[in-house]
This record gives sequence, C-alpha cells and structure tokens, in this order.
Amino acid sequence: MAHFSKALKGAAAAAVLLVPLMGTALVSEASAESVLRAKVHADLKNIDPIWTTAYITRNHGYMVYDTLFALDADFNVQPQMAESHSVSDDGLVHTITLRDGLKWHDGAPVTAEDCVASIARWGKRDGMGQQLMAKVDKMEAVDDKTLTITLTEPWGLVLQALGKMSSNVPFMMPKRLAETDAFEQVPEVIGSGPYKFVKDEWTPGSKVVYAKNDDYVPRSEPASAAAGGKVAHFDRVEWVYIPDDNTAVNALISGEIDYVENPQPDLIPVLEAADGVKLEVINPQGSQGWVRLNHLHPPFDNVKARHAMQWIVDQETYLRAIVGDPKLFTTCATMYICDTPLATAAGSERIMTKDIDKAKALLKEAGYNGEPVVLMHPTDVPTLSPPTLVTAQLMREAGINVEVQAMDWSTLTSRRAEKKSPADGGWNVFHTSWISPDLLNPVANIGVSGGCEEKAWFGWPCDEKIEQMREEFAAETDLGKQQKIAEEIQARANELVTYIPIGQYTLPIAYRDNVSGVIKAPVPFFWNIEKN
Repeated sequence: MAHFSKALKGAAAAAVLLVPLMGTALVSEASAESVLRAKVHADLKNIDPIWTTAYITRNHGYMVYDTLFALDADFNVQPQMAESHSVSDDGLVHTITLRDGLKWHDGAPVTAEDCVASIARWGKRDGMGQQLMAKVDKMEAVDDKTLTITLTEPWGLVLQALGKMSSNVPFMMPKRLAETDAFEQVPEVIGSGPYKFVKDEWTPGSKVVYAKNDDYVPRSEPASAAAGGKVAHFDRVEWVYIPDDNTAVNALISGEIDYVENPQPDLIPVLEAADGVKLEVINPQGSQGWVRLNHLHPPFDNVKARHAMQWIVDQETYLRAIVGDPKLFTTCATMYICDTPLATAAGSERIMTKDIDKAKALLKEAGYNGEPVVLMHPTDVPTLSPPTLVTAQLMREAGINVEVQAMDWSTLTSRRAEKKSPADGGWNVFHTSWISPDLLNPVANIGVSGGCEEKAWFGWPCDEKIEQMREEFAAETDLGKQQKIAEEIQARANELVTYIPIGQYTLPIAYRDNVSGVIKAPVPFFWNIEKN
C-alpha cells in the first residue's frame, strides 16, 4: 500500500511494543469454529440502525439485516433482496418483487408486508426517506413477494434512496418490529442478513458476537461494495471493543485479533513496520469532519453566536490533529465532498478564514456573557477526540466558557438525542464525521437539512427555504440545474450554520496478512472475508 509515514517508525514502534495487553482476554477457548475477531471503532450500545445514524450501529445493521437495493463499488444501484423492479409509464408506480429464499432469522419468510412497514419506519427518520415519503401516495403489498410504491408525482431518486449505503440505511425488518415507533428502539434484533446477532453473548463495553446464518442465500453476483453475494465464511464474527489503541495494535501484531477498523494515526508507522500486518485504504473518497451546534438553546440559538463558531475554525489545525500526515487530508470548503460534481465554495468565507477577533465581536453582539457551554467529548474515537480538544481551545481563545464533558461515543450518540437544556443533561456542541456517500448531494446530506425538531438531525436547524430547495433538487434531473440548487442550499446552510465542515481525510484499516477478501467500500463489510 502507499507509504503513510516513516519518520517516527522506529521510536513509535519501540514505544508501543512496550505496552502490555493489560490482561485483556481477547481469545476465546479453542474450538472447531472459524472465527474472525475485529477491533471496531466504538462500543455498540444502541442496536437499532433506524433509530440512530451512529456508524457502529449502521455496521451492526449490515451484519444482521439486508436491503432491497444496494450500491456497488461504482455507486450504481443494484438489486439485493429485490429480484426485479419496474416503473409504470407515467413514473408513478414502482413495483418491486422479492427474490426467492429470503427468511428472517426466526425462520419466518420475508414478505412484502414486512418491507412496506420497514420502508415506512425508515422514512420517518432518514433524510432521503423523508423526501421520498413526501412523494408517496400509498405503499401496498400486492402479494407475499410483490410490493408497490405509488407516488403523487414522479421522483427520480427512489432507487437511490432505497439503495443508500449509509446512515440511515433502509434495512428490512419483520413487520412486527418495523411497526415500532421510529423514535424508539426496536426491542429485538431479527434480520434476514448473513449473520445473526447473538444477544446472550453481547457484552456492552467488551464484545459483540454474530453467528453465521446458515439459511442465508447469497446473490450469485460477486461482492461489490454493499451489493452482490454476501458470503459468510466464518461461523462467528466477534467485535471486540478495545478503548486503548496501543493495546489494540499489540493484539493485532500478536495475532490475537485479525482486523482493526480505525488504527490511531500516530500508530500507523508501527503497523507499517510490523510483520504479518497489512494496511489498506478501503474508502478512497474519505470522510468529512463536522462541528455540530444545538440550535435550541443559548448561545447557539442566536445566529450571530453560530457565525462566531465559524470564524474560529482552522481546518488545517483540525486535520493535523485527526490524521497528522498532510498526504491523508485536504482542506475543503464544500459540504458535498471536494472533487465531486456538486462541490462548491458557496457561503464558506467564515469557515475558511479563521478570525478570533470577529468571533469575539459576534459573541458580544449575540449577548453571550460567559455562560457555560457544554462540549461533548468522545474520548474513545481517535478521529473525534483530538478535534474536540481543538475546538475547546479555539472556543476558549474566543472567550467562551467551555465545559468539556468526557464520555464514550456510544453515550454521546444517546445523549445527542436529548433536547433538554445543557444544564439539565443536554448539550451545546459535539463533533462527528461522515463518509462521502452520505454527503454527495443535499438530499443525502442530512446535515444541511432545516427540518426543525421534527425532521432535522440532532441540533435541529429550522429553515423552510432550505427544505423547499432540497425538494426542488430531488425533483430536478438536469445536472446544471442541480448544481445551481445545491450551491444555493449550501450558501443558505452556511448562513444558518446547520453544521461546520472541518475538512476531509482518509485513513487505512489494518488486518493480519492471512486475511483476504476485504471489500473496498466506505463501510466496513464483514462478508466475503476469508482467513488462511
């Protein structure tokens, strides 16, 4: 693979290899079962990928659920659970037929009614789902294997929405679970995907176990990103949660685990130097970091205070804190990922030009008077913890009384849903990041939404004009007109400060050299992988 950094290799390797495993029990008792052990980026505490957009829960969703359609490596939509799809001549009626052999993990057959209920629930939470459901007249199960989606007017993104790769993924669930309130978590994990969730062996803070679904019938096509044949080569996949990165790296080098999803950037030289370890970039399009503000409570209920936060941003400082090596990052003014058709710098002056004095002046105009501002700090995610500390320092430079509250990522993903005041357990600011497929246009990018408390993502920006323009974008088929609308949306989103992008970066995964079949995709998939 490409060279990452050689300068610190010797010293870093010597330092990390002195760190003991601290008694972490990572190896199960010997058995005849084939097992893949992967260190994942966060602890799994929330198990409903419709209820939350957290990537650890999305990844869990891909283990146990399946989708009607999926994106391949070229970002083309392909059938997955669907056998066929057709559209009426007037563009209003989409007919989807399920393929044979689909079963839920409890043995019941997958039916069209299950899929109708699943789409409806997903459509209440996901940004593209909300746009789709606004155009739906009715959804019906014609028979056990056939469903129809009837629109009020033609909408060109139906398959792109049903086949979206990342959060919220439209995973199919049994009807009895899909009828759960979309704003509450499902009480049980029953999917139809290649692995089953072993609830009895799930230990939050330690391990998640998945068992091979022997009833799963993969598609015949080769695996390609989220599409194609999902062949489970292991009897068990164990996700181990190891908060200490040195411990995780030692475990990989010694062969106690097989795969590390997100090695800490500082430790990449160690992994480069280690025998028996491979590094590979599986998501060349990279990720975009965010600062997300809470619009419901002071001081960021005032747009001038939000503008002040834009003026404190220094993307290069953030990116150096996240990944270090300039070859792995790029400063970027667009909300839609640089070097893509919709990329634009519209409205980006404040986020691309740091000016602490202007930030101070705007905070004064907003009436800020030193009240505590709660910044949630996810200490266990290497790509989110460092930029959070950067934000804390920049806010202090601007005269903001920052209260940094440390927590793990899973706790943060639960707390960010709280709308109560920061003093009562709510929040003001947090960092997150999103992979490129989630951001390529203003319909997919939930961060630009002005959908208020009912439809916007956590932070709850509210702007009717943005929502109107997002609908216009979804209805438009001409690229030139789409680009103009996307530019206008970004300009308004930057004025409203729906979120603050802090640049793009790319990181590798690490795995043992006896592991093969790792799929190149923005999401880590655990089918197709084998171990010699």
